[in-house]
Amino acid sequence: MWVRTALHEAEVALHNGDAAPRRALWSRTEPVSVLGAWRNAVGRDELDALFTGLAQSFSDCTSYAFELQVYDVRGDMAYTVGLEHTSASVDGEPRTYTLRATQVYRRENGTWHVAHRHADTVIG
Repeated sequence: MWVRTALHEAEVALHNGDAAPRRALWSRTEPVSVLGAWRNAVGRDELDALFTGLAQSFSDCTSYAFELQVYDVRGDMAYTVGLEHTSASVDGEPRTYTLRATQVYRRENGTWHVAHRHADTVIG
């Protein structure tokens, strides 16, 4: 499953300071958007700035796991809902946290791409 391979590898890379794999998996077709745990972005320019900023903040990822809770695929659209469990350094400080994450995907020219992400911190 793409979510457990390419998408997983892109998230690990981002949490090690490399935004390129995540950027490559995102749609080049508007609209694209992020309602993020730390920052929002709408459109490719804002998305690129967001990914660059996140990569500069993250380093030393010691673990990343996506706990898939529900998903659906309808034609050329799909979504996933799950929990992202991450241990990485944020601005040089080791942190462990869990995000609730919903992502929407579009199939473009036979390949899946992320079109929207919403994530927030699990409290409690």
